[in-house]
Amino acid sequence: PSQTITGNFANVIHGLNANHLTDQVIQRSKRMILDTLGVGLLGTSTEVCHKVTQYSKIYSSDISSTIWGRLDFRLPPLYAAFVNGVAVHSMDFDDTWHPATHPSGAVLPAVIALSEAFPQKKKVSGLDLLLAFNVGIEVQGRLLHFSSEAKNIPKRY
Repeated sequence: PSQTITGNFANVIHGLNANHLTDQVIQRSKRMILDTLGVGLLGTSTEVCHKVTQYSKIYSSDISSTIWGRLDFRLPPLYAAFVNGVAVHSMDFDDTWHPATHPSGAVLPAVIALSEAFPQKKKVSGLDLLLAFNVGIEVQGRLLHFSSEAKNIPKRY
């Protein structure tokens, strides 16, 4: 039986696990993560990051995640991911694909914020974090192929 594009997409993503992470993927992922953290920390000094940080101070929650470069300030995961994502994108030095999209800057802040929100007894491992990061990158890459601007992108990941 034929399957919908959405169903096929969901099955592929749902089927990914840590066994799919080759040594090369792990090394490249670590480099992407380190680069994104560096760009994000630099971005915390920008005016736009200061503005979204001030705006986000109105939100509070028992569950919180860190704002990069601000150990004294925590936000609910959604807003921490937003502020940290703005920090990464504000310098516009984060990694990119063609057509212009910045995969790590969208994925890493969300993955880290969510991982920090888990209760202490259910903390995720480094391998789990790498898997989540790569699943996010894979989702973004696959969605990119549905873009009308992506018609000249080679069909590879």
